[in-house]
Amino acid sequence: MSHISSSTDLAQSANMPAKLPWLALLALAMTGFICILTETIPAGLLPLIGEGLNITKAMAGQLVTLYALGSLVAAIPFAMFTGSVRRRPLLIAIITVFLVFNSITALSTSYALTLTARFIAGVAAGAAWGMVAGYARRMVPEALRGRALAVAMVGTPIALTFGVPAGTLLGDLIGWRPVFGLMSLLTLVLIVWVLWKVPDYPGQPAEERMTVRQVFVLPGIRPILMVVLTWMLAHNILYTYIAPFLERAGLAERVDLVLLVFGLAALVSIWVIGLLIDHKLRLLVLVSLIGFALVSVALLAGGTSASVVYAAVALWGLTFGGAATLLQTALADASGEEGVDIVMPINTTVWNLAIAGGGIAGGILLDMVGAQAFPGVLLILLLVALIIAFSAKKHGFPRKQKTSQGS
Repeated sequence: MSHISSSTDLAQSANMPAKLPWLALLALAMTGFICILTETIPAGLLPLIGEGLNITKAMAGQLVTLYALGSLVAAIPFAMFTGSVRRRPLLIAIITVFLVFNSITALSTSYALTLTARFIAGVAAGAAWGMVAGYARRMVPEALRGRALAVAMVGTPIALTFGVPAGTLLGDLIGWRPVFGLMSLLTLVLIVWVLWKVPDYPGQPAEERMTVRQVFVLPGIRPILMVVLTWMLAHNILYTYIAPFLERAGLAERVDLVLLVFGLAALVSIWVIGLLIDHKLRLLVLVSLIGFALVSVALLAGGTSASVVYAAVALWGLTFGGAATLLQTALADASGEEGVDIVMPINTTVWNLAIAGGGIAGGILLDMVGAQAFPGVLLILLLVALIIAFSAKKHGFPRKQKTSQGS
């Protein structure tokens, strides 16, 4: 059965145009944009949400926690139970969940109901991240799969760079509830967009799908996931607690500008990696890790200098912007087309563990030692990631990438 499936995929690839289906891929990018925006927008609106629901800021912060928890627990089970479902109806159902539960968040006056809505929206996000990469790769010939994934992932840095600040500004102007209402309107537009431009594909019959265990033991998968964990743990320690870290350089009031520098550099990174990923994935991963390690060294030596911090943050953005695309492409290549719809939810789970771990580890470091301890811890994590990535030269991050000609 797998041979028949592979032959069908090859036949489909042969009929695909050797160019990117931009509107379809950008619809997937918009899905990612809504996932990230829905997750992070409460962080900029905590005081307003607290006032609106008569709760403390700490209680309002649990709106982010519950969303992440939903993504964490749902990604793998959702992929296992929906693997045979056609892709476009499933994507529309996921987007509809965002529409319904962002609307509930906008209208709810109950803290418990709002938390429930956030958890279910997080479940939808976990489901979406589990299928976006495989969906994007199915739209194009093998030679363009890395580039297609780069386009499909561009919504993430855009949401982090512009979406959250814009949402925070809008919240101050019109209130936090209308902001969630506007996100619901965006999902309505996205549903129409998906119906208009995104092609449909069948799911995989149960007998053709790989299990989580089968995917997890494939050569290369575990080293890549360890790189995901260590790289993202380092990133999230610094990103989550960037405000207290910036106090040492006198930039506590310029967090927005620092994050803008980070986000713009991340967008540049996405563009560069989109051009090179189909031929230089291993090199790009190693250079990104080395670059982030250099950021740690710079912050360790000059973290009290504003100019050093700005330069380091720009390099940090350049090394991070394409990280999701690089790591997801490596996982997709290592798992093969039959395992891609399972390995991506595993990746989502590990990614969310790193986000949670970054928050916990950073908080402990901040309380016990202070923010000045961050760069040293980051450097250790990144050196571990670099050693693993460098060593995985046969399967995880192979020296010679597969090409359409070679396959």
